[in-house]
Amino acid sequence: MPKIEDLEREINNLSDEEMWTIYPYIGLKLKERGLVRTRNIVGERGEFLAIKIYNEVPSLPKLQAAPEGTQNVDALSRKGERYSVKTISEPGNVTGVFYGCGDQDEQQPEKKFEYVIVVLIDKTYQPKKVIEITWDQFLKFRKWQKRMRAWYLILSQDLISQTKTVFST
Repeated sequence: MPKIEDLEREINNLSDEEMWTIYPYIGLKLKERGLVRTRNIVGERGEFLAIKIYNEVPSLPKLQAAPEGTQNVDALSRKGERYSVKTISEPGNVTGVFYGCGDQDEQQPEKKFEYVIVVLIDKTYQPKKVIEITWDQFLKFRKWQKRMRAWYLILSQDLISQTKTVFST
């Protein structure tokens, strides 16, 4: 197998058109291998890393991917606990939105999941930090996105200090 440095050199020598050709090819290969299910490569990478890390750490619940199309639930534990996974790529600190988790004026919306896992990845898609947030913590820290009419989270120091860090580099 070629070394990463050799692959980088090969990629750097590709023309712009070759780069455009190889990008969807890699996406198709990731899908063939079951590493992604959609074209949202950042979100898919975060879900893959969350499940991998949880399954490798003995003290954490073992997770499996939720059925495709399940709203707000990306992984399930063996006990049936529902996990929503959100991925943030550096230098960002804001998650994607959570649809269907109540309106802005709703104080106690229907519980859609037990936990949120926030995966922070670097520019090479490697994990930097993985945070676990309970439903109650989600309700405390969520912010309303008026234009999208949905909730999101900001990965602030306050949120990090009050939630569970399950992985950090």
